[in-house]
Amino acid sequence: MICEEKGIPESLVVETIETALAAAYRKDYGKPEQRIEIKLDPNTGKMKVAQIFEVVKKDEFENENNQILLKDAKKSRGAGSGSARKKIKVGDLIKKKLTPHSDFGRIAAQTAKQVIIQRIREAERDVIFLEFKKKQGQILNGVVQRIEGRNIIVDLSKTSGIIFPAEQVPSEKYYLGQRLKLYLVAVEESAKGPVITLSRSHPGLIAELFKLEVPEISAQAVKIKNCVREAGSRTKIAVASTQEGVDPVGSCVGQRGSRVQAVLAEIGEEKIDIVLYDKNKETYIKNALSPAKVDKVKID
Repeated sequence: MICEEKGIPESLVVETIETALAAAYRKDYGKPEQRIEIKLDPNTGKMKVAQIFEVVKKDEFENENNQILLKDAKKSRGAGSGSARKKIKVGDLIKKKLTPHSDFGRIAAQTAKQVIIQRIREAERDVIFLEFKKKQGQILNGVVQRIEGRNIIVDLSKTSGIIFPAEQVPSEKYYLGQRLKLYLVAVEESAKGPVITLSRSHPGLIAELFKLEVPEISAQAVKIKNCVREAGSRTKIAVASTQEGVDPVGSCVGQRGSRVQAVLAEIGEEKIDIVLYDKNKETYIKNALSPAKVDKVKID
């Protein structure tokens, strides 16, 4: 149930429980310096308990709870059969079987509970980080959750993202419960979990909105060569065709401007110029400056 709900692998949950049981066992039946390892059978619930020792030289021996001398290790049952014992060297780890217990005290049980909660939270953070890292540079749907000073916190269902002032459009007004399409700028790890930076002013938002509205872009018949934006005022997007007979500008504008209108409906009062890309710099500049009529272009 935990695996399905949190989206984390079963092996990791079992490993977490084993770590928690080891902490509880050490609390009630061992000593703080001991290294306890528990292997749990998920089907029966039975566990095997072992204490781990590091093989050290005589002059390095400091703690009998987690270290063992080489000569003693070669006599230990935990080192395996006779031939295996002869191969033991300094730095190896050997295991000594311990009696399993299940009647843990209240404090040990509380310790186990805290370990499980903490480890599952960490695993959940890792899953969220990897999931959103893959979506970097894409559009996400979000709902404004709260406004903290000039920062906007957005609910992304599994986690929250943030729109910093630099990523906001000056002419837009944000309010609680508002549904927005947002561009995922970056995902970074922090002590409190992943920090997801979202944007409403990034040029990538316009490019991705066109990808959603124009099938020719998804089919790679039309390519977005460049996109520049002055958020809230004007965007210029340069497009080119990869197939003969496909009009890149017409594909993006749509019948009676339907496709460009769908993008404008999402970003509000902003003008969008769709210009034809050209390998020739002079022609490209002429196209980019339209609707102004250009007499001459001189490149320095």
